[in-house]
Amino acid sequence: MKANLEYLRVFFCAAQCGSLTGAARKLMTSQPNVTRTLNRLEDQLQCRLLVRDHHGVTLTPEGETLLAHVRIAFEHIESAERKLELSRSLQGGVVCVGATEVALRCFLLPILKRFKERYPGVQIRVNNGSTPQAVESLSNGLSDLAVVTTPVELPADCLAVPLMEIQEVAVCGRNYAHLTGREVALAELSRYPIVCLGRQTMTYDLYDAWFHRHGLTLSPSIEAATADQVLPLVRSDLGVGFVPEAFLQGESEHTGILRLRLRERIPARSILFLRQKSRAPGIAATALEQTILCARREDGDSAEPACESTAGHRL
Repeated sequence: MKANLEYLRVFFCAAQCGSLTGAARKLMTSQPNVTRTLNRLEDQLQCRLLVRDHHGVTLTPEGETLLAHVRIAFEHIESAERKLELSRSLQGGVVCVGATEVALRCFLLPILKRFKERYPGVQIRVNNGSTPQAVESLSNGLSDLAVVTTPVELPADCLAVPLMEIQEVAVCGRNYAHLTGREVALAELSRYPIVCLGRQTMTYDLYDAWFHRHGLTLSPSIEAATADQVLPLVRSDLGVGFVPEAFLQGESEHTGILRLRLRERIPARSILFLRQKSRAPGIAATALEQTILCARREDGDSAEPACESTAGHRL
């Protein structure tokens, strides 16, 4: 760029004020300084921009052309400055958080509600997906923070903080009521249709490994795309499923969901907070991070907000 940005600012101010005296007053400088700056700008651009007379200044055609573009540039700059000011005071700004469906339902939703009540001007964007998708969105900069469920493969530069532990349970519909009221071995359960998340999820890998540890093969009858689909499929007697215990809030025998008591304990899982070490978070992201970690500390390093319903994507 040939033109000095400060020279352009003086030109823009002179064009707005219509006089060199007004521009000098607005810029808190002297009129001779304004005149010298405008002369230097005209020398740089090798054309006359303003005609000076006792009435003030008038733009030349070249000056009109320059002003049309400079006005847009400075309006964008001023808009950016206003947004930064709002961000600094947390009256504005944007924070993007990647989250798995289980993390969102079992931990994050009440935290986001608390954050919005405190900072209503901050916009929150939730990238809801599987654990690998949430980690990827964090790595490529699409998310500032992430809250995910284990198991998870983490990049070397990723900071991970455990938030809470979740326990999953086996459930069935009324057609499988004969499995309730007693302890059921996993080997027996494996002979029934199984409903679980698809092979592209870390949840599938968790259950596949669990079955193998007990000398069994996981062969699901139905692979669901989202964790929210498991309970409706089970309620429709399409098989036996596994869901986080918190998902059963509000569910009972009257809603067609029956809980099974397994002999083998389903492996516990954790919800983790993630952030890249190599990238400094913005002001809004830092505030959300503090809100998340404070919720963890308030419950003795094991935050357990009420689980709330949401439509989601793969866990």
